[in-house]
Amino acid sequence: MIFHIELFIPELYLLALIGGLFVLTVGPQAWWRFLRHLPLAAGIGIGVAAVSLQFSGQFPSLMFYGAYQVDGLSQFFKLAIFLGLAVTCLNAMNQPGLSEEKRPDYFLFLCLSALGLMLLSSAVELVTIFLALELASYSLYALIPLRSREPAAAEAGIKYILFGAVVTALAMYGLSYILGVQHTTYLAELVTRTWSWSETPAALIGIALFLGALFYKLALFPLHFWCPDVYQGASNETAAFVATLPKLGAVVVLVRLSTLLDPSMEVTLLLAVLAAVSMTFGNLSALVQTDLKRLLGYSSVSHAGYVMLGIVAATPAGLSAAAFYAVVYLLMNLACFWVICRLATDGRNLKLDDLNGLYQRSPGLALVLAVSAFALVGLPPTAGFMGKLFLLNSAWMAGYHWLVIIAVLNSAIAIYYYLNLVRHAYTREAPVTATGKVQPVPNPGLLWGGLLAAAVLWIGVAPGTIFSMAKVAGAALLP
Repeated sequence: MIFHIELFIPELYLLALIGGLFVLTVGPQAWWRFLRHLPLAAGIGIGVAAVSLQFSGQFPSLMFYGAYQVDGLSQFFKLAIFLGLAVTCLNAMNQPGLSEEKRPDYFLFLCLSALGLMLLSSAVELVTIFLALELASYSLYALIPLRSREPAAAEAGIKYILFGAVVTALAMYGLSYILGVQHTTYLAELVTRTWSWSETPAALIGIALFLGALFYKLALFPLHFWCPDVYQGASNETAAFVATLPKLGAVVVLVRLSTLLDPSMEVTLLLAVLAAVSMTFGNLSALVQTDLKRLLGYSSVSHAGYVMLGIVAATPAGLSAAAFYAVVYLLMNLACFWVICRLATDGRNLKLDDLNGLYQRSPGLALVLAVSAFALVGLPPTAGFMGKLFLLNSAWMAGYHWLVIIAVLNSAIAIYYYLNLVRHAYTREAPVTATGKVQPVPNPGLLWGGLLAAAVLWIGVAPGTIFSMAKVAGAALLP
């Protein structure tokens, strides 16, 4: 077995954090004060992953009997996972709906889920992918119900567990078909096999069932049904994690599996149809939502369809665009959830009317919300515009003209409900106190929200740095 410790440093660093958190969970309450340093520790992990990304091409990349690969793609996503973990930990430091005795366990499960996603980024063998996906999922099963005095959180947790168990069973069933027909589970060998309905129908059914587990994480239609309910039932801080980081894990595996696809294959056309339906269904459902988290839940269904534009293109440009958009989506959603968490100081679910007059109560938060909403629509000069532009271009060049037209029409539909957030924040009257004054909003952490909004704008104006890393990662898979 080949093992190079220098290639495993990001995972080892996160494993050390998990070990420290486990000590805190079993230690005296006086030790819990060290939890306030967790966002800083996760932020250091961003630097660790960045250094690892720079040197990822200088060592032999395959480890653990060829099931684990360290390359530009894996290290790119590990960097994004550490970034998302740092922001979500910072966001959840003062979570109002979480009892004090459960706080160490909460952050332990957050980091365990992130570890599963990091392992998923490097997995290049189907059984390894499955095990990493389950590690990331089991932690979420425990996190989602952790919301005091909220029956909907327990309901959301039960739904996520039950639906996840069904999808897991289907994925294992599909894996048995793949192994039985193709006699291997290594992606490098599966690329050389035939994937045709006329020659290997059982293998095609198997890969479709296995992809279902990834579509469930990505919330792609028709495996999206859990998404709005779980977002609504979970706490705001937990929903921010569920809405962002697991999507990274699903995208990186889909990018690797897309090397099996060819435009002439039946499954590729099926994925394109699912992408079109997911975009349309998600946007139309979001139009009638008044609960902000349900709105963002259906929004994620539509964005899953956008990501699939790059996957079905199955070209270096398409894979690079999908990887780039996954990181952009992480930043856009984290910025939006940052505002929600700052406004809901009591941990409640926000409605659209709760945004009324936000520019008067907190101009800084209103600006962060506006930037994130513009980015989610895909308006210039935000990162969302550049991400969608790269995706649309890759799909158009691959010959999916009809899918690009549907994506553009759906972006037009999305303008209504995203800009409705800005309309409530800037054009509606703010609530007033008994004395007739505008009810203010406390601004703790406004600096970090501003940095997220600045990152969304910076990547939109100068996307070259991030996209070049995604391009190198995509080109390595399909040179």
